[in-house]
Amino acid sequence: MIIGAIIQARTNSTRLPNKVLLPLQEKSVLEHVIIRVRQARKINKIIVATTKNSSDDKIVQICHNMQINYFRGSENDVLDRYYQAAKKFNLNDIVRITGDCPVTDPTIIDQVIYLYQKKNLAYATNVIPPTFPDGLDVEIFSRQALDKAWREAKLKSAREHVTVYMWQNPHLFKQSHLKNKVDLSKRRWVLDNPEDYEFMKQIFTQLYQSKPNFRLKHVLNFLTAHPNIEKINQGIKRNEGLLKSFREDK
Repeated sequence: MIIGAIIQARTNSTRLPNKVLLPLQEKSVLEHVIIRVRQARKINKIIVATTKNSSDDKIVQICHNMQINYFRGSENDVLDRYYQAAKKFNLNDIVRITGDCPVTDPTIIDQVIYLYQKKNLAYATNVIPPTFPDGLDVEIFSRQALDKAWREAKLKSAREHVTVYMWQNPHLFKQSHLKNKVDLSKRRWVLDNPEDYEFMKQIFTQLYQSKPNFRLKHVLNFLTAHPNIEKINQGIKRNEGLLKSFREDK
């Protein structure tokens, strides 16, 4: 069985353009994400799913340089992009990772995959409800679940955000959710706004040189010792893009 991680990435982001190409300690954000996903033990294959826009040629070049598979598809119908990528690379199970999460934790990725396999699920995640920091989100779903969502999802929110149709319909998709022992959901470790980039630069400047494979606990320890760092990007709502899509559905 092939468990493939599909990392969605594009340069045409509105709040922070080219965010996946921004440098952090001499590597781009996307390179850091790929390196970290590679460290997950349960993933067999990695695909970067980007768009057909010429502006995303730089993303394709990163994939060439790192010898990573890639797929180019729809910019706005991200569900279709995932469906076509999974079909092309013959994936049985798909882990969804977003390219704007440079501190994604491979240990947590493996934990979500373990939950998914142990309970024989169609969909598993660590974000419903959120108990991990924003930016450590992991989702995994079966090829059958992806195919069903691709056929049946109609709303813009469900096409733009790959798994909405799955987690909104638990009667159709057997699912479970990994919860952290301590609720860390108010912590923001994702890259979506200029303030987030300033926050990330602080994290990587302080941690990367001595421990390039730092994990959740290392970031927590650093922030406990330097609480002012988290004030840099406080006050930004979680999942702003998803909430915007929901409003547009109405």
